[in-house]
Amino acid sequence: MKYLTFIRHSESYRSSPPPPALMEAMGKFVEKAFKDGTLVDTGGLLPSKDGVRLRLANGKITVTDGPFTEAKEVIGGWAILKADSKADAIRIATEFMELHRKHWPGFEGESEVRPMFDPGMGP
Repeated sequence: MKYLTFIRHSESYRSSPPPPALMEAMGKFVEKAFKDGTLVDTGGLLPSKDGVRLRLANGKITVTDGPFTEAKEVIGGWAILKADSKADAIRIATEFMELHRKHWPGFEGESEVRPMFDPGMGP
């Protein structure tokens, strides 16, 4: 099954690059995960000041330019995992968060893991 996982954290972490040791460790993690087939795709997101939000309310679509100052946290990056079970997806996401704990002292954030619909699935 595929899982979408994303990391959510304060926008303030976007004011400077992550520590080089974290980037190196993530590079190794990503390379290994691509090789063993547990990582399908991944990417990081630029600050919300470079984005827009589209909202549908009362039959009208509005577009709001970033930054989204009312947001306490933003999505900083995402990955699509291929895992045999929810437990395996949680294990992979935990390994990724462990890299942050180890290589970015003081970092605070969360990772969400969500199963993805496969073709033919439905409620």
